[in-house]
Amino acid sequence: MQGGWRHRKAKISGGIFALDLRRVRFALKGSLQNAAVVGAGPNGLAGAITLAQAGIAVTVYEAESIAGGGARTIELTLPGFRHDFGSAVHPMAAGSPFFRRLPLAAHGLEWIHSPVAMAHPLDDGTAALLVRDLDEQCRLVGKDGNAWRRILEPFSRNWWALTKDILQPLSLPPRHPLLLARMGACGALPASTLARRAFQEAHTRALFAGMAAHSFLSLTQPFSSSFGIVLAAAAHAVGWPIPRGGSQAITDALIAHLQSLGGVVQISTPVERLEELGRVDVALCDTTPRQLLRLAGDRLHSVDRQRFSRFRPGPGVFKVDYALSEPIPWRAKDCALAATVHVGGGEMEIAVSESAVGDGRTSKHPFMIVTQPSLFDRSRAPLGRHTAWAYCHVPNGSTENMLPRMEAQMERFAPGFQECVLARRVFPPRDLEYMDRNLEGGDVSGGAVDGLQLFLRPGWRFYATSDPSLYLCSSSTPPGGGVHGMCGHNAARMALRHLRR
Repeated sequence: MQGGWRHRKAKISGGIFALDLRRVRFALKGSLQNAAVVGAGPNGLAGAITLAQAGIAVTVYEAESIAGGGARTIELTLPGFRHDFGSAVHPMAAGSPFFRRLPLAAHGLEWIHSPVAMAHPLDDGTAALLVRDLDEQCRLVGKDGNAWRRILEPFSRNWWALTKDILQPLSLPPRHPLLLARMGACGALPASTLARRAFQEAHTRALFAGMAAHSFLSLTQPFSSSFGIVLAAAAHAVGWPIPRGGSQAITDALIAHLQSLGGVVQISTPVERLEELGRVDVALCDTTPRQLLRLAGDRLHSVDRQRFSRFRPGPGVFKVDYALSEPIPWRAKDCALAATVHVGGGEMEIAVSESAVGDGRTSKHPFMIVTQPSLFDRSRAPLGRHTAWAYCHVPNGSTENMLPRMEAQMERFAPGFQECVLARRVFPPRDLEYMDRNLEGGDVSGGAVDGLQLFLRPGWRFYATSDPSLYLCSSSTPPGGGVHGMCGHNAARMALRHLRR
């Protein structure tokens, strides 16, 4: 398809129709431009808000009955137990430059900070802790305090400057080149290398390795350190908060703000082909590259079809949601102070677990990320009961049943855990994809983050396609996974430049 689409008559019926005075005024002048966004995840909604702020009439189409994609909160186990389907703890949402500019608190979003941002239990019955206060953190890591401060303080102190560079495509000139160069010097190292060079204490090495493992990379791969550094810096700058009421609160606040700008969200409205949208000036797709191929059909140039079909998915996850009769009985009592707990032993054990996944195998002793939000938000479960979820990394599309290994890991650090389980809901990769089409093979990162794909997502065009009115705005574009909305915001800004031309 060449040129922009002009809106005449949409083929999709139903949903919400909303107008504000600005839209009516533009329509009367005959100058109204409109846009369609496919997918109401955080990136799709961020893109829609960015377009609506510029006076574009926006309609968002969501296939599921509940908007949010990975940021949904649903009763997955028993009535009254509200579980976050995807992400539960949100340092990157609290630290998002775009979300920071939105009145989300006015639309009901409230952040809860647990006393400890993250705990990492070890076999000696103690736990390494990550706290928000940098001075307290340096005290907690003992002999590694000076090294921790030397690495993390420049980034935590300059968080908002840092995010302006790391949350945009690297093709753009950096606004703070010295800060970005400093990040490159540390972050380009493999996480295991940085941990062993910088830190003397086994507890500190384990703490850093667990954060770096969020990358889904082997800890021996270049740039795996960068993920650990960013997450640790975020903890000291903005915390690792949870939203009161669950991750759905982020989605609901974004939708409420979009509607205040005149935007429309239609749920239970799957889009199988872009022709179903009618004729619009611009379309943003919060989808994977392969999904965009199916949506666009022959509208894309063969070069786009090749690069999207070659885009590599990342590893998958195996997730379990729990309804509990009581809090998780951690041996290390400090774990009860944290909304997030990393389960996986020391740095070497975590490295072995993540290397197995990188080699296409499952780990015998998987590194796990565990959340326990009901300790700090009583709206998540009936009185006296609790919710938790845990996931581990597996090869993309794995059919291996990881539940016995995961619960063995839980018993190792929380003896008696299984006696607390009232109900569980198991999500292998195929079931995660069934719940959210973007999670292809259980990939929650929007594609592998190794090699050139770390920087060129999904190629040198980033958000743009060969059709000047069609853009990709999912986590398969820069800056990648996480609930921060920057993929959608960046894509919409590029689309606006096209519309202005």
